[in-house]
Amino acid sequence: MKHLIPRLLRLVTGLLLLPACAAVTMTLLETLRCVGDNSVLMSPQTLWLCGGFFLWLAVWFLLPQPIQAYVMAHELTHALWGLLFGARVRDFNVSARGGSVRVSRSNLLITLAPYFFPFYTVAVILLRVLLGLFIMPVPYPLLWLFLVGLTWGFHVCFTVQSLMIRQPDIQEHGRIFSWVLIYLFNLVGVGLWVVCTTKAVAGDFVIALAANTAASYAFILTFIARLLK
Repeated sequence: MKHLIPRLLRLVTGLLLLPACAAVTMTLLETLRCVGDNSVLMSPQTLWLCGGFFLWLAVWFLLPQPIQAYVMAHELTHALWGLLFGARVRDFNVSARGGSVRVSRSNLLITLAPYFFPFYTVAVILLRVLLGLFIMPVPYPLLWLFLVGLTWGFHVCFTVQSLMIRQPDIQEHGRIFSWVLIYLFNLVGVGLWVVCTTKAVAGDFVIALAANTAASYAFILTFIARLLK
């Protein structure tokens, strides 16, 4: 019973967050559509972002998977988030067969970080921000979006593949709860990266996210109220 109650609470929380998943999806699509010329269905920014993503899909299905590169990113992400929360990191090991890292403390974010924190995408964004400190405007703006799409495709493919098999990281906090959080954090992260690499405004993204979240929960409450009549 002691373990059952926390599991049930996490399951209920995951289900309650599903409308938020719909809201962040709509917000991201609206942001991408409004970044460029509103007269076209997909802006050049969206096309380059999607181009990088679909190029990675081609690489994923046609070429050998760079498993060691993913393992490296996975364990580095555990280590990085451990450091952010004041943990000590030791025994870092990476190989093509797998990897491991020991941190002196753990929590939900440290455990799930590799599934929502795309290490190589963040590296691309930080490199662009660093370059922007010395060169303005940053050259080849669409290329940076292409690299974001490419590296995020890498993250998505390996994350989905990992979630299809039993993962101790996921089992620790429950599948539904973990999957919903991973989805939310991934989409919010993409929205923030689009804000960082395009003329999209962070304030507009936050306002749209709040409005879509309110609308999603209002829709669910109205639907439930109609069912109960």
